[in-house]
Amino acid sequence: MIPAKQAAHEFLSHERIAVTGVSRSPEDHGANVVYKRLKDRGYTAFAINPSADEVEGDRAYHDLRSVPGAIEGVVIATSPAHAEDTMREVVDLGIPRVWMHRGPGGGSVSDSATRYGREHGVTVIDGGCPCMFDPTADTGHKVMHFFGVGHMPKRI
Repeated sequence: MIPAKQAAHEFLSHERIAVTGVSRSPEDHGANVVYKRLKDRGYTAFAINPSADEVEGDRAYHDLRSVPGAIEGVVIATSPAHAEDTMREVVDLGIPRVWMHRGPGGGSVSDSATRYGREHGVTVIDGGCPCMFDPTADTGHKVMHFFGVGHMPKRI
């Protein structure tokens, strides 16, 4: 196990990141916030939504398999009920790292998805938000991290 801060830094050191659950109705939707922040910070971000061809003015992909080229990391920002299916796709595609988003609410963390990913060699950050760490951080997310919002684990 490694410290969560180290895992977050390693995750965010990669450029090609897919975000599941990016919505066509983005009003404060966690996936949309993460997706836009990654793009704003220069990442090559891919929006994943099985029911949309476009979100946030960008092309959306129906699943991870549809993304052209390699994906270096996945942010799961759907309901936990969908997390295990996504993790199985991650494993099938050989994607080495996943971050299950969790903000003030229940978030996307699924114990079974976490277990499955780790059993298959995936580095799984099971809580918190990529926007809590540099280079994607903002003041609000740093404050949330400080106060433990999102249940960021101490070790991964």
